[in-house]
Amino acid sequence: MWAPKPELVRLDVDGAVHDMIRSDDGWWHADVDAPPDARYGFLLDDDDTVLPDPRSPRQPDGVHERSQLWDPSSAAWTDGDWAGRSVEGAVIYELHVGTFTPEGTFDSAIEKLDYLVDLGVDFVELMPVNSFAGTHGWGYDGVLWYSVHEPYGGPDGLVRLVDACHARGLGVLIDAVFNHLGPSGNYLPKFAPYLSSASNPWGEGINIADADSDEVRRYIIGCALRWMRDFHADGLRLDAVHALVDLTAVHLLEEMATETDWLSRQLGRPLALVAESDLNDPRLITPRDRGGYGLTAQWADDIHHAIHTAVSGERQGYYGDFGSISTLAQTLRHGFFHAGTYSSFRRRRHGRPLDTAEETGIPATRLLAYTCTHDQVGNRALGDRPSQNLTPGQLAVKAALVLASPYTAMLFMGEEWGASTPFQFFSSHPEPELAEATRKGRKAEFAEHGWDADEIPDPQDPETFQRSKLKWGELLGGAHARLLAVYRELIALRHNDPDFADPWLDHLVVDYDEDQRWIVLRRGASAIACNLGAEDVSVPVAGELVLAWDAPEIGKDHTRVPAHSFAILRVARAGAKAP
Repeated sequence: MWAPKPELVRLDVDGAVHDMIRSDDGWWHADVDAPPDARYGFLLDDDDTVLPDPRSPRQPDGVHERSQLWDPSSAAWTDGDWAGRSVEGAVIYELHVGTFTPEGTFDSAIEKLDYLVDLGVDFVELMPVNSFAGTHGWGYDGVLWYSVHEPYGGPDGLVRLVDACHARGLGVLIDAVFNHLGPSGNYLPKFAPYLSSASNPWGEGINIADADSDEVRRYIIGCALRWMRDFHADGLRLDAVHALVDLTAVHLLEEMATETDWLSRQLGRPLALVAESDLNDPRLITPRDRGGYGLTAQWADDIHHAIHTAVSGERQGYYGDFGSISTLAQTLRHGFFHAGTYSSFRRRRHGRPLDTAEETGIPATRLLAYTCTHDQVGNRALGDRPSQNLTPGQLAVKAALVLASPYTAMLFMGEEWGASTPFQFFSSHPEPELAEATRKGRKAEFAEHGWDADEIPDPQDPETFQRSKLKWGELLGGAHARLLAVYRELIALRHNDPDFADPWLDHLVVDYDEDQRWIVLRRGASAIACNLGAEDVSVPVAGELVLAWDAPEIGKDHTRVPAHSFAILRVARAGAKAP
């Protein structure tokens, strides 16, 4: 136990207290015989409160109670033949375990895996599954990063889910939060200087560059490797890495990427680190031998903003610089819209250009494109999805722009059938004062933007959580089934057509008409024509129809695309005979 702060540390194993011996480096040691499922914790100084292990492998009674031993070697794995798969160019499916199924457990999620295989996705991305206070929440308020949230099924349940995914050819990414700790059950500062003087929007920052930060960095990297080693995850989604304030010569992300690559070689399968970043900084995904951090990929919010605003017309807040077809075209061609350009939302220059040339640059597959995420839905005032505000045709256009693009694609659970259920912000803090503060804070945040506070869902109300669960019966018929069929066809086309495997943005040609609100992406012999407007339009491309939302009229040198629709055509390559 690393605990340089207290003068005395004792180990409590099933009620029996044992003295520990301190080393000069702040580590405490004790050799104690214990059964394999022993409940244990630590007593600091003269406080009789038993605290859980910061590296707890299991918290069967919640984050405030004793830890329990759990041996990874006891897990019943059957994925010995799993060779892994690359994230680049894949289709990723983000889901929240608690709302993905009515039961909200790892085991119930297994029952939906065959559906995901039929849909055509390659990876399941789990929103955080580390231990957090309460029974349900988004998971970003984790406080014991090494343990698995017990109401989902604990560590054994996670093993069963990952094993079942691998049996079906699905990779697994786990959302890991290393930029802050939750407010309930955060006992780490009692042991050691885990927190820094810096802060971020979610509270005190993590000490990764101040005094005594070496062990904190080992704590973080050890946790990252544990998900991939002990739970066989194929990679991590790293939450809000822009909040990791690191002034050292070797950034924590570079160090983590180096050790992840080492583990990948040891395991003999690819491992991925995918960053969520607000920086528009290509260094994250630039190889280390070229001066970058060497992460596998990063989320690209500019692509989301450009697509969503152009289709929906929303322009509030950070959407202010987006909305035009020209902005959409520029973003699709370059990955970042803000690349050393002025951001009206930030009131300063933002971002850095991404080199997209095949000879020297970064392939588009290192950026993730998406039409919605847990953030872009759940952080809206009412947690409303695009499907609650847009027509099925508009949803189909958004899907075509993402899934037919050169970028790695990501879906958020339920978007593929236009789920009617919201995904709202919910929590279950057991402390009354914290629950009330969360409730008031959420209402006050949106009241500042003109919302009636009474309209904002109460995060602590169990009904807010229940409303956010998917309704699987929806996808059986009507407009839901039609949209789902188009998603399946788009994903199949993406997987099977060589034109859609080209990752280089300098090969992508984009034409558009601002006034008529159409855009055409040309990828090899394929053209993706999208009409974002409310009137039928003629686009200057023709060929053999491959896939469409509504029936287009194909002429000799043009195609008439219906309102809020798309058409994918096979066109002649340069010098080839037209079909």
